[in-house]
Order: sequence, then C-alpha cells, then structure tokens
Amino acid sequence: MHKPSGIVMMDALALSRAIHDKCISCVEVMDAYLDHIDALNPTVNAIVSLQERGDLLAQAKARDGELARGEDRGWMHGLPQAIKDLTATKGIRTTQGSRIFKDFVPTADAIHVERVKRAGAIIIGKTNTPEFGLGSNTYNDVFGRTLNAYDQSKTAGGSSGGAGVALALHMLPVADGTDHGGSLRNPAAYNNVFGFRPSFGRVPANAADAFYAIMGTPGPMARNVPDLAALLSVQAGYDPRAPLSNRQDPTQFAGSLQRDFKSVRVAWAADFGGHLPFEAGILDLCRSALKVFESLGCTVEEAVPDYPIERVWQNWKVLRAWQSGSALKAYYDDPAKRALMKPEAQFEVENGAKLAAYDIYDANAVRTAWYQAVRAFFDRYDYLVMPSSQVFPFDAGTDWPKTIAGKTMETYHRWMELMIPVTMSSCPALSIPIGFGENSLPMGLQIMGPNHGELACLQLAHAYDQASQWVSKRPPMLLSAK
Repeated sequence: MHKPSGIVMMDALALSRAIHDKCISCVEVMDAYLDHIDALNPTVNAIVSLQERGDLLAQAKARDGELARGEDRGWMHGLPQAIKDLTATKGIRTTQGSRIFKDFVPTADAIHVERVKRAGAIIIGKTNTPEFGLGSNTYNDVFGRTLNAYDQSKTAGGSSGGAGVALALHMLPVADGTDHGGSLRNPAAYNNVFGFRPSFGRVPANAADAFYAIMGTPGPMARNVPDLAALLSVQAGYDPRAPLSNRQDPTQFAGSLQRDFKSVRVAWAADFGGHLPFEAGILDLCRSALKVFESLGCTVEEAVPDYPIERVWQNWKVLRAWQSGSALKAYYDDPAKRALMKPEAQFEVENGAKLAAYDIYDANAVRTAWYQAVRAFFDRYDYLVMPSSQVFPFDAGTDWPKTIAGKTMETYHRWMELMIPVTMSSCPALSIPIGFGENSLPMGLQIMGPNHGELACLQLAHAYDQASQWVSKRPPMLLSAK
C-alpha cells in the first residue's frame, strides 16, 4: 500500500511556513503531491485534467527562484491547487462535466482563480464535478464518477465532490468549490472535511448578469479551520467586475480565530418542526455535536425562523429553474447539444421556460421575506445550526435518493432541501465534521451565521474542531500505510 509523504500530510499553513522557512522546496512539495496523486487518484477519480509533471515542476522551480530572490507572492506560494471544473482556468481545460465543453480551454481565469495564483498557488489541474454542477453526486460523461474518500462504494457528494475527496485524501492542501444548493457543504460532510458557503458577494464571481444576487457562490474547503480561513482571505474582497461584491477587508479572516463562547446563543433547527425527513442516525450525531457547543459555553435550544419553510422550497425551485435554465437554454435550443445534456439539465431549462416575469418577481419577494425572517431571528440567536445532509453517503451508482424515511423525493434536488434555507437567505454556512454513523460513514453539521457573519462562523467552527478533532482522529483508510 502507498505510504503518504510527510509533506502531503502537513496542514496547508504548516506547509506554507515550511516553504517560506526554506525547510522544504516548492519542487519537493510538487513532487510529493504528484506522486501521492498518482498513487491514490486512480482509486477515487477526484482530480481531472492533471497537467504535465515537467511543466508543473518547472513552475515550482520558478517559485523557489522567487523565494531565493526575496520575492514572496503570499501564503500560498508554491502550493499545488486544483480548481473545481465548473470554474474557468486559463489554458487548462474546463469542461463543466459536459460533453459539450469536453475540449473547451478558457483564455482567462475566474476571479478567485486569479487570486490564488497571485497568492502563489500553482494550478495543477481540476477537481471533478457533476455535469454543469447539477446534483449532489459527482459523476459525468467526460471523466466518470468520483468515489467517496472513506468508502469507495459510496458517493463523494457534490457538486464539489472531487474537491472534497482530493482534500480528505491529502491530494490537495486546500480546495475551492462553488455552492448553490449545498455543493460546498454536502461533499464536506460526506468526506469528513470543512466546507464554507460564504455570504452573497463575499467571494466575487464572474456572472453574465452582474447586477443580480445569484444564489451560487464560490468558497473554500479545508481540513482545519485556520486553513479554511486563510483560503477565504485570498478568495474574498471587492472586484469591480462584480459590482455587488463585498467591500469589507478580507484580511479579517487571516487573524486569530480564538473567542469566548460563554452565553453565546445557538439555535438548533433539527428537522424544521417535522417538515424534513432524515435517515436514521443523522439527528443523533448532530445532537452529540451540540453537546460540544454546550461544553464551550454556548446555550443551545431548538428554534427556527418564523416563516413557512415549504414556501421557501417552492420559491427556490422557481429561482433555480430561472437561473440554471437561463444559463443552459442556448445549448438546449440546439438539438445536437441538447442530446448531450443529462435529464436534470434539460429539466431546469424546461421548467424555466414555463415561468413568467411575475413568477420570478413573486419568488424573489419570498426570498426577501425569508431573509427578513432570518435577520430578525439573528437578533435573538447568534447561530442557527442544522445537519449538512438528510442522508448518509449513498451508493455511488444511484443518481440520487428517491425516498428518505419513506417520503418520496419528487425532484433530483429535493433530497437536499435542507440546504435551501441557507441558500435563500444568502447568509454564510460552514459545514463541520461531526463523526460517523453506525455505518462508518461521515456526516456534518452546518453552522449558519447572520449576513456577513463569516468570521463568527469560523470562530465557532474552530473552537468545535479543537474540541473534537474528527479530521485527525478518523483519517480515510486509503491513507493508512501497511
């Protein structure tokens, strides 16, 4: 069995310090990571479009030369980074998991890719994603299926499934993803790592409509919270190409995460008053995590915002069809390209085509009313926490769960309904690992904060992680050397 190098087992910030202190070279780091990827990636298929080793080593050598001259790009100097395959990378194939784009090579980087490169990262390839990022199970007709880091018969989650698995197996120091309906949070839970969906505008994104508060957002993933915060500090910050992006100083995330949690008020959503079905064992794991919050000084009680949660779901479906369907309509209108689109992609276009302008206005009014209910809720509570999934990682060959606890899931995304209250509020939510079920499969819990409350989410997640240590306590068996 492959024995991982000590280099790849280091946390991202520790690796950064070792590079900057010249204890190890960028070339040694790149060699170690590429060897590790060669050993493990064929088993799980997390990293795709891996670039040529000689070119990557040449880039690493150039980074070493910069440090020798006293030129430091930032904390990511020399760190290997693979970008989610939904996100544009200059000169590196970006397929979106679609046969339509299987040979597409962008001529420019997405905004947050520009930023990690400016901070010194070397882009080694992409991480696998479902076609157009639709669905929380990572498979497509271009690269195939990504398998769970802990059980290769199970799904990796999605749509940042490749990122979650690559991270859990130490094939990347940190990872990026995007999240509309749980795509950063679900794969984090399914692979025992951290995934952070930030507030709208915190991490600017390139968009066809720069003046609309779109529900998807880029964000960071990591194996510990300081690494997560460090990547967010690079990704975040205003960009004039995204006029609604957040103007707060992103260096706030690069400082201390220590905080006193005495008398902090945490609301526990549970199953939203019986509205959401759950696979057995998930709520019990979450309640165990709540005891850790109480040990930190928090007061925990069951409560949810005062607004009908079914109305949130029904109106999210309208906005989802409008946004996702609009982005895919041009391909759907071409019969040859439509034939290459999976049913879920066609479903979004067809549902979007049924909408009138007034339907979209009404759905946005509900989104606003929900946000106001959440905003008022955070006047009484500091955090709202809820599970990160309604089911444990399921069979990788299953497209999506058709039932949960006997309740039929009528759409490909209803089994992820739990994610939608966060998405519709545009508030930040951080998925933390909370342990393993009797089936030995991982699960997570979402820490949701008020709008622009990313630092508070990071602080609670860090305190929880220091008290629980699930990532280091339970590494994937693929990392165990015989």
